[in-house]
Amino acid sequence: MIFLALKTEDGRITGKISFYCRMLGISRQGFYKYLETKDHPWKYQDLADAMKEIASEDECNDTYGRIRMYQALCLKRPEGVSIPSERTVYRVMDQIGLSHRPKRRPNGITKADREAMKSDDLLKRDFHSDAPLEKCITDITEIPASNGKLYVSVIFDCFDLSVLGLAMETNMKADLCVHTLENALTAYPALEGAIIHSDRGTQYT
Repeated sequence: MIFLALKTEDGRITGKISFYCRMLGISRQGFYKYLETKDHPWKYQDLADAMKEIASEDECNDTYGRIRMYQALCLKRPEGVSIPSERTVYRVMDQIGLSHRPKRRPNGITKADREAMKSDDLLKRDFHSDAPLEKCITDITEIPASNGKLYVSVIFDCFDLSVLGLAMETNMKADLCVHTLENALTAYPALEGAIIHSDRGTQYT
């Protein structure tokens, strides 16, 4: 479209428009629609500026994918910015060069025990919560260090993604998860009775 606009002086050289459109495989209607809107401000510019600001706040924020960026926008609520869906956030991130595609491991670090008793999936992929201390999620992450590996277990509240409990060890045995639960319950006694959702790794089952 940009090439066609340049070659025809924004459509003023009308004799060549049909030829260029046919060669480029585009419609004349599409070209004229482009001319109508090409000078209009981008409707996601405020959103893009807000995401760039979030990414620049910390050097680690450049690893944000669409989910974490969407969560950061929902927590920060930038003034005058309408927060769209996660899919739109991803599309805008891709357009402004903020897309992050991490090199994920094909398998998680926790392994399921096929013989262990499995708890029911009470959340059923519904991670939304209308009140705090009702639905929580937990997992273990591995942090490589110069002298070994550190394993961090965290419990997040689905209500606002705040950290309720945290524990760290140089191994990822079941005690790590137990300590995380104990720390969360000590900090938030009202957590008793809440749903704690995890994967089915041996540490949890």
